[in-house]
Amino acid sequence: MIGGGVQGSREAGAGPLLLGVRHHGPGSARSVRAALDAARPRVVLIEGPPEADALIPLAAEEDMRPPVALLAHAVDEPGRSAFWPLAEFSPEWVAIRWALDHEVPARFIDLPATHTLAWGRDEGDEGPAGRPDDPAGEMPEASRSEAPSDAHGTGPSGEDAVGDEAAAHVAVRVDPLGVLAEAAGYDDPERWWEDVVEHRGTGQGDVFEPVTVLEEAMGVLRETYGTCGHDRDLVREAYMRLQLRAAQREFGDDVAVVCGAWHVPALRRKSTVAADKALLKGLPKVKADMTWVPWTYRRLSRHSGYGAGIDSPGWYGHLFGAPDRPVERWLTKVAGLLRDEDRMVSSAHVIEAVRLAETLAAMRGRPLPGLSETTDAVRAVMCEGSDVPLALVHDRLVVGDVLGEVPQAAPAVPLQRDLDRIQRRLRLKPEALERELELDLRKENDAERSRLLHRLRLLGVAWGEPTASRGSTGTFRETWRLRWEPELSVRIAEAGVWGTTVLAAATAKAEADAVSASELADVTALAERCLLAELPDALPTVMQILADRAALDADVGHLAQALPALVRSLRYGDVRGTGTGALTEVAAGLAERVFVGLPPACAALDVEAAEEMRRHVDAVHGSVGLLGEVAAPGQDPSAASGQGGGDASGPSATVTIAGKDGQGAATAIPGQDPPAATAATAVSGPHGREDAPAPAHRGLRGRWQAVLRVLSLRDTVPGVIRGRAVRLLLDDGELAQDEAARLMGLVLSPGTAPGDAAAWIEGFVGGGSGGGMLLVHDERLLGLVDAWLTGVPAEAFTDVLPLLRRTFSAYEPGVRRTLGELVRRGPGQRGSAAGAGVGIAGFGADLDGDRADAVLPVMRLLLGLDDDHDDDVANADDNNLAGVAG
Repeated sequence: MIGGGVQGSREAGAGPLLLGVRHHGPGSARSVRAALDAARPRVVLIEGPPEADALIPLAAEEDMRPPVALLAHAVDEPGRSAFWPLAEFSPEWVAIRWALDHEVPARFIDLPATHTLAWGRDEGDEGPAGRPDDPAGEMPEASRSEAPSDAHGTGPSGEDAVGDEAAAHVAVRVDPLGVLAEAAGYDDPERWWEDVVEHRGTGQGDVFEPVTVLEEAMGVLRETYGTCGHDRDLVREAYMRLQLRAAQREFGDDVAVVCGAWHVPALRRKSTVAADKALLKGLPKVKADMTWVPWTYRRLSRHSGYGAGIDSPGWYGHLFGAPDRPVERWLTKVAGLLRDEDRMVSSAHVIEAVRLAETLAAMRGRPLPGLSETTDAVRAVMCEGSDVPLALVHDRLVVGDVLGEVPQAAPAVPLQRDLDRIQRRLRLKPEALERELELDLRKENDAERSRLLHRLRLLGVAWGEPTASRGSTGTFRETWRLRWEPELSVRIAEAGVWGTTVLAAATAKAEADAVSASELADVTALAERCLLAELPDALPTVMQILADRAALDADVGHLAQALPALVRSLRYGDVRGTGTGALTEVAAGLAERVFVGLPPACAALDVEAAEEMRRHVDAVHGSVGLLGEVAAPGQDPSAASGQGGGDASGPSATVTIAGKDGQGAATAIPGQDPPAATAATAVSGPHGREDAPAPAHRGLRGRWQAVLRVLSLRDTVPGVIRGRAVRLLLDDGELAQDEAARLMGLVLSPGTAPGDAAAWIEGFVGGGSGGGMLLVHDERLLGLVDAWLTGVPAEAFTDVLPLLRRTFSAYEPGVRRTLGELVRRGPGQRGSAAGAGVGIAGFGADLDGDRADAVLPVMRLLLGLDDDHDDDVANADDNNLAGVAG
């Protein structure tokens, strides 16, 4: 491989040692290390922003672990930033460490970041930090966009300094790697580079020969293609020549330069100082700060959106770190990973995979197996031809999840310092690998973690993303999906304008967002976020703006959208011990205004508007149900709100099962019709109680039910809303089953247009399994629907079919199957498993003892009944259970 073996020699008077490299190339890194060992220069010049010279000594710190990146950002505009990433196999990092180890000065000589950042701004680039640059050119900067290339050939990290116009010119840039590969007869530039650089040793040759040959190749390419008209390369190279001359005046020719191979011919070219300075005259400037930030292997891969020029940083890191037999060591790593995933991989598989990889390399004329050969061998031998485990190997090993670390001594904005302190105190370490974090808000440390993550989200630092909890739906539980991305360092610097601590910055940002919010729903959502983040100083401002906006907004849709967030905020406030008195009053007033304005707002709506208003009705119904409940001390509010988070383990507990999307629940009670869904159900038992409404909310439910009655009977209201109103009244027990059947019969009479009748059905039985179960248990309603559908005229059937299909396709497969069986044998007929017999619809006339006995063991296990109960108690329990099971 390049850079190994015998020390070479350079002729006296040959000038500075110019080491052209491929950024992030392990072969180039070894070549640089060998050349520096042989030449022993007095100073090392490296392609990179000169403002970072003061940060170079930090690379020798014990707690500095690559991959890391130099971050530059404009002081007055922190969001305008640029990265220069470095991995352990980056030639620039190797040069820095060599200089520090040998106590030799190291300096960056690329165009200063103060110009780089201003250049992008003045050309109108508004892209955020982290935007990908052109990924084509992976060795020198020739294939990059017209923006100044960073230390790895991407432009200033492919970030703000690269404009859209620059990206438009990428296609016309020459790819020197591709040109050289094509000249050598390769159709894949990556394979060519691996064969001639990564996999070939120099034997007893001169260590300077590879860089000399590469310089000659780049010289020919530049003579042929020039700079393709991109002036930024010319400006950067002029600045580098000036820095090189300054170093030569100080150290003579004992100077080594590590830069992209594309620039070497330009640095070797003779030009006058006046000509170079003329190119730099009048460059725009901004005040810039620089620091080190952690980077990740995933961000070095173009697959992650950052065009750093390498597809396989994990593979390159392995090649650079393996002392010998890289293929055998690599396949051993793969086998270890697959074993950890419970796949049967033995040492025999490793031996066979090595043999296959070497055979493939020989057949393809390659000196050593590369990534393609080892991947093919892994697929055939260890993965049995499947690409599923191979994808895991690619993600975990070929790309990798390595996250670098920077020392505490690195410069940072005050907000970053505060965040670091909080992370250490809460034992919440940033990690590159995505992971789930379960929080129990009753624990102080977990509650503080939750507050931190919510505050960071409010600041735009999306370290954590809330996700649905698998273990519990209670509001005492939170689940977060965490992954630390390098761009978050930029977001923190940008958020530093709001304050020096996370709390102060989040408070200031919330107040500013409240003032600038354009919609009422935005303000209510912000109030909810303030409660989640526990920002008591921001809440009064937000609530004042909320009250003002609510008083002025006459749009019922806006009011209905805003109400659910307020109600959720009340629940969160109770869980977190936050005062919500102001929210309570605003929520009650908002609900009253919705009650008054909703009936006229539902008149004369088209299909889309009617469907949107139906969603508003559902949201208001759920909110009103929650407004009438206040969780008992020590009880999970989710129990009082129909979210299934209560304690139902005791023998006397009545379990309320949450309905779909939190719209309600169904509690099976023998001898009664099972309610399909209700948003105002509770869990009562030895650990809970039926909660009384708060004083401000007494009577809200009754007034809301009066509104629903108006909507259900008014002919000018679209059918989907009328049907939904009837359904909600039926669920709450405010409408008798016979009355609901009568209203359905009227709507499905021949005098009603088929389209309006179908919309009514969608509103009444739509929304998932709740409506389906209603039809299963009340065959009178199913019979009405069946009779109406069979009587729809043929010319109208094709119009209503899509709507009906959308309604019934939302049901679960078991519900659809049961409905099909009922329709097949005819609603109201005896003999169906769904509940034939006399008495109340949906229930059998007598208990089925055999079926009840079969489920008793499971019921006892679920309810936690001990096996050593007294016989009388056990018999009583079994009788109760049999009643439920029957």
